[in-house]
Amino acid sequence: MGCVLEVTDLRMDYDSAGGTVRALNGVSLSVQEGEFVAIMGASGSGKSTLLHLIAGLDRSTSGSVVIEGRDLAQLGDKDRTLFRRRRLGVIFQSYNLLPTLSASENVLLPAMLEGRNGRDIEGRARDLLGLVDLTHRMSHRPQALSGGEQQRVAIARALMNDPVLLLADEPTGNLDTHHGEAIWRLLSELVRREGRTVLAVTHEPKGAAHADRVVILRDGEIIGKIEPKGDGDASAVAARYAQLVG
Repeated sequence: MGCVLEVTDLRMDYDSAGGTVRALNGVSLSVQEGEFVAIMGASGSGKSTLLHLIAGLDRSTSGSVVIEGRDLAQLGDKDRTLFRRRRLGVIFQSYNLLPTLSASENVLLPAMLEGRNGRDIEGRARDLLGLVDLTHRMSHRPQALSGGEQQRVAIARALMNDPVLLLADEPTGNLDTHHGEAIWRLLSELVRREGRTVLAVTHEPKGAAHADRVVILRDGEIIGKIEPKGDGDASAVAARYAQLVG
């Protein structure tokens, strides 16, 4: 297995009325191919900022994010957008589905933006919706789908261009416990059965327990890690997390 992601000494500062705020302070981590890593921390710990920098949605103050050997800091805005669309799959808390498109059309969108069309990509969209158990909902628009179904469509869409890294930002934040657990199981299955590489941000021990490794952030710094190895033991993750954050 090779290294998919290498983050080195990442810092992110924001200007505010009260002065400069440091959201990330020298974060370094790596993710290997076929690994499921969770980033866990309280609100304001910097975890979403870190994920946005890894996704190339923002530029860091200093440090580097290297994916497949490419340093995102060396790419211009257009090239970062193209790289994200072609090599990364991003899953947001709020689904971000286009309301005027069907589930199938939402899944097709990343390929269509690349100028691909025809039966091949239509078949891939159908296969991906089958992977998330939504073949029977292909023609439905988002408003006709439950929150859990919308998030599964978003996961299928994120897989459309066969990304090297799947990024999930609080993917179950808008879901109830039952549907949230189903999404975490699905992400875990993508790693175990499909060989996908997943990096997910969460504040939920139940979600983090599905990961191979959990990186704990507090005040913009990594303060420790937990290695549940995907065993799903949320109570053990919660207990260790409480010890680390004090």
